[in-house]
Amino acid sequence: MATQANTPSLCYTHKLQFFLHNPIPASISLVGNGRGQKKPLNLSCSSFGDDDYYIDADYQAGDGFSFSGGKYSGEPSPSDEWFKQGKIVKAYTSLGSGEKAKDPIFGLAMGADSQAAADVFRWFCVESGSADNPSVILIHGLPSQAYSYRKVLPILSKAYHAIAFDWLGFGFSDKPQPKYGFDYTLNEYVTSLESFINEVAVGKVSLVVQGYFAPAAVKYASIHQEKIDNIILLNPPVTAKHANLPSTLSVFSNFLLGEIFSQDPLRASDKTLTSCGPYKIKEDDAMVYRNPYLTSGAAGFALNAISRDMKKELKKYVQEMRTILTDENWKVPTTICWGKRDRWLTYDGVEDFCKDSKHKLIEIPMAGHHVQEDRGEELGQIIYDIIRKKRFGL
Repeated sequence: MATQANTPSLCYTHKLQFFLHNPIPASISLVGNGRGQKKPLNLSCSSFGDDDYYIDADYQAGDGFSFSGGKYSGEPSPSDEWFKQGKIVKAYTSLGSGEKAKDPIFGLAMGADSQAAADVFRWFCVESGSADNPSVILIHGLPSQAYSYRKVLPILSKAYHAIAFDWLGFGFSDKPQPKYGFDYTLNEYVTSLESFINEVAVGKVSLVVQGYFAPAAVKYASIHQEKIDNIILLNPPVTAKHANLPSTLSVFSNFLLGEIFSQDPLRASDKTLTSCGPYKIKEDDAMVYRNPYLTSGAAGFALNAISRDMKKELKKYVQEMRTILTDENWKVPTTICWGKRDRWLTYDGVEDFCKDSKHKLIEIPMAGHHVQEDRGEELGQIIYDIIRKKRFGL
């Protein structure tokens, strides 16, 4: 079930006062109450009266709960352009109680962007290539977006129906407040992934999944092996040394501070994306990743919930994935692509795991943790060749 994407609408709720202590790019400005009057952003500021900000406020007003909230430019943004390329797919029934979600810090009612869908969740996805061709589902990692596959999509579209989507809690997909319809656990992601794939692909699919969401995709594939042509894992946590979240992510799981830090776009997007590899992201690309945290507090609360679950359960998730991938009943052709400049997950033990499990290993020397972001075109060609060889028995 699919509908064309429309710009999300947010609503005003409660007034809050915050102080900024993090360095903010000069390109970002605060806009008060959506009136279009821009004010310079200082390292420490507060807002009162007519310049108060709001949780889930109108896009032009910023969000207040995102420390550097506010529309950074009056011109069309890269995020707007990316959104226009996609569509909204409805998948996975909401299990909300009907009660209005409240923020976990102040207990204030959240705006529409944080509420669970009344019936079915909305997922944002971008498709490329003919739907008559074999489907390839591109699954981003933590924390990231479908946007990370923007350089991969054109290459795969030559022979495949490539679909990149935002997980619930990320990008332009729904971000229900935890405990109000979706709790951001591994099992929920597995079952919701099944629902999404059933909506966008009729026949067999190839899965490409990056980073810490690999356990969810592998578990889904183990249940539906008959539907999977290939699975390609990009820097997945597959060794015992990978069972702990890096400090850049685990900070979002801390009590109270986790809720606060997850609302800071520079911590939630810029720092996480640049700390795990050797490259800096261009400003236009960085603004796409910041956008969910600039426009709503819901993205930060989702990140906080996911980080808490991962910090608590990651060791179990990694072990479960290792068990599946080494089981004699696992019949899905599996390839692990590894960006060797990953600063989060060590390469030690990866070669031994692939050798013992008899899975193919492809090294990408110049890529970091987010392989598709660092070496998108190169990765796109690798994926294209892997699927082609399997498809034609080469």
